[in-house]
Formats: sequence, C-alpha cells, structure tokens
Amino acid sequence: MSAPADADLATRKSRIASDFDRVARGYDRLNALNPGYSKHLRWSAERLGLEAEARILDLCCGTGLSTAALRAVYPEAELTGMDASAGMLVQARQKPGLQSVAWLQGDAMDPAAAGAAGPYDGILMAYGIRNVPDPDLCLRRVGALLAAGGVLCLHEYSVAGSSRARLIWRGVTSGVVIPLGFAVTGTTSIFRYLQRSVLEFDSVDELEGRLRKAGFIDVRTEPMDGWQRGVVHSFIGRKQS
Repeated sequence: MSAPADADLATRKSRIASDFDRVARGYDRLNALNPGYSKHLRWSAERLGLEAEARILDLCCGTGLSTAALRAVYPEAELTGMDASAGMLVQARQKPGLQSVAWLQGDAMDPAAAGAAGPYDGILMAYGIRNVPDPDLCLRRVGALLAAGGVLCLHEYSVAGSSRARLIWRGVTSGVVIPLGFAVTGTTSIFRYLQRSVLEFDSVDELEGRLRKAGFIDVRTEPMDGWQRGVVHSFIGRKQS
C-alpha cells in the first residue's frame, strides 16, 4: 500500500464517528435490506458461549443492533454498549428491550477511559477493529477489560486472503451497498470508505495473529452463511485464566 493511501485511510478513520453521525437515522433501514445481518450478529453473540447472567461489553455498538443480538441470546446479562458516535447512540437508546443497557460514548481505542468498568465476562466488537487506528493497542486494552477466562468476539469483514471473497465484496458494495446507501442516507462517503477499508484490512490469518499477539488463547474463526460466507466472520479468543 502506498504512503498516500495509508495517510488517506488514517484520516478517514479519524473522522469515522462524525461520518456515522450523518447516517445514523438511516442506518437500521439500510441494514434491514442486508439478508442475514441480524442473524449473523446473533451467531457471534452465541459464539461468546457465556453464562446467562454474564457481564458483557458491546464495543462499537452503533445503533444497538449488536446489543439487541446480545440481549436476545443473554436476556439476563448485564449489558454495556459503547460507541464513539453520539448520533448512533441516540438510535440505540430508542430500541425496545434495551432500556436496562448502560450506554457510554467513547473511543474504542481506550474504552476504560470512557467509563467501561471491567472485568467483563465477554466483549463483542462488531465491525469495529477495522476502524481503529492501532488494532494491536486496541486489542491489548480490550483484553485488559476481560475477566480471567473471558471471551472476545470480533464480528468483522475479512476478504484479503480470498480472491473469491474480494470479488464478491467489490460486486456487492459497488452494485448494492453504495447506491442503496446513497438512496437511504443521501451520502456515499462512508460506504465508499467501507468498501476500501475492508479490501485493505487483514486476512483471516493476520487477524488471528493479532489476537494471539495481544495475549488471547484458543483463537478460532467461525463462518457466516449466504453471500457473507468467506466475507464476514466471528473471530474468537479467550483471555488466559
């Protein structure tokens, strides 16, 4: 990757919260058009494998779709949702069934500084690790919030290791996501960033390597189905007891 491309992507990552503020009102409508979106979030929630009354942090919770998935799987859990976008959190707070969730606005790079008080039994981070400026530092700080034996699940795109997955991703984003995103939200900026950031993100092996480097054990990757198979994954790691 060229240095100018690196600099441009870093600049976009620094603006990601304000970009999400602009599309927050239409975000759920757009994702409702994505077959499997909510189901796959529930799968990642289930793959945490936690007890019913677990303490769970939903990091980069957005409009609360991932939080709703956690609540559906763990109805008795103590849930905290955190996101950097105030606009997304406005939508999250309005969702039925999530009144007991503790909502925090803060940067995923340092969730403890924003009030995330561990230890948590599990942390779900959906579509977030790709957007932080330093994934390795982020993973170390997230790991510090987990209880011994606690589980992290990164629900994330990864297509770098598969030419088939890259072709599918380019086709779906260019032909569906970007035009639909414009129709629903009136902007293409964040959706073009989405396309590019996924293409430039880690392969499955590289992200698993980051998790191990950050101290996680029992690292594994689980697939989704439909067109997202090979494109979206659950990356799971456990903090050493």
